[in-house]
Amino acid sequence: MKLLYVASVLPKRSETFVYREVLALGDRGHQVSIASVHAPQSGLGDDRIDALGSRAVPVYGQGLGGKIAVYRDATRNKLWRPVRGIFETPMSYWPKYQFQAEAGYALARRVRDLGIEHIHAHMAHVPTTIAMHAAEALGVTFSFTGHAADLFRDRSALKSKLNRAAFVACISRWHRGFYQRMTDLPDAKMPIIRCGVEVSERPARGGVGILAVGRLVEKKGFDVLIKAVAQMDQPFPLTIVGDGPERAVLESLIHQFDLADRVKLMGAMDNKAIRGLMCEAALVVLPCRVSRDGDQDGIPVVLMEAMAEGVAVVSGDLPAIRELIEPGKTGELVEPGNVDQLRETLTVLLHEDERRAALADSGRAWVADEFSQARNIDRLEHAFRMALGGGGEARVPSSGGSAVGVGV
Repeated sequence: MKLLYVASVLPKRSETFVYREVLALGDRGHQVSIASVHAPQSGLGDDRIDALGSRAVPVYGQGLGGKIAVYRDATRNKLWRPVRGIFETPMSYWPKYQFQAEAGYALARRVRDLGIEHIHAHMAHVPTTIAMHAAEALGVTFSFTGHAADLFRDRSALKSKLNRAAFVACISRWHRGFYQRMTDLPDAKMPIIRCGVEVSERPARGGVGILAVGRLVEKKGFDVLIKAVAQMDQPFPLTIVGDGPERAVLESLIHQFDLADRVKLMGAMDNKAIRGLMCEAALVVLPCRVSRDGDQDGIPVVLMEAMAEGVAVVSGDLPAIRELIEPGKTGELVEPGNVDQLRETLTVLLHEDERRAALADSGRAWVADEFSQARNIDRLEHAFRMALGGGGEARVPSSGGSAVGVGV
């Protein structure tokens, strides 16, 4: 198949699931072109990943010249038509949405000689707006995968996109239900396709301390984690990997509780280094919550990766995360924002090696069964074939049963 992937930044350090899909599809013989709305990131610790950035088709380009190029290429397409979905957005957003549509027309011109058969976007806001209009200009189908902020905080014309897409890849059953509250599309048009991860051959064992990984933003709950660690009787170390706007707040808490010798903010790291740190940790913790602006996580990939490495995990109790973590079986969940409950849970797990190992083993088995990259690339391939009228060419692995009883 000749596919085009569209993402805000491709490749991007924090969006491992996107470039993994692109590479995995390429390994299966598909011709996958990529388009990056903004400049790709480099130095991600893997030559194959960095090579993706070198061949990414730019969508916006750089500065004023890039915007002028969008208008120029969109006009040359001679495909001006009513912009679908614009009336679903606030009037103040119309100029941006119009520009994103034109960027889609411009992208269509830039890839018109590649023989693209289908376009897939990650993130339901800007990348999908661009993909939808590029597909319209090329006369091909499109699909998208929605995740978190793109659905809750930065949503735009989502109902129109749901109805026009050939299919919508749902990273959880909760996401499918969320979409179906907006439209009456059948399950067949909303296949469950997880963000897949590689499962290690040997589970990690013998780690010490706590590891947390993610953007330093309110919804990740790292402030709650630091407060919980501050209240623990024993000085277990905490390492936080990532960067973001909340860094100063977290640094202030570390200073307030005199935790400089126990809590380390490591900044952003490449995925290979992060998975190495996971193998050295006793627990991977991500106390997710709903932020004040309504943003929340879907199913954080870092939790899947930790479970795939055989490390026990603790997370905030959010709807989609319940499909990954069943308390007492594949990990532990705590009430979002509850410092005392988080402290108690961490204290118990860090002292009970056998319980922690049992959670790690069960979690690793569940991820291998339902969230592995191989299984979910199978599902994705099938969805693409169905979109292209090739139903029956590939078997769809189930995404229903659970050996551990997780609510799916």
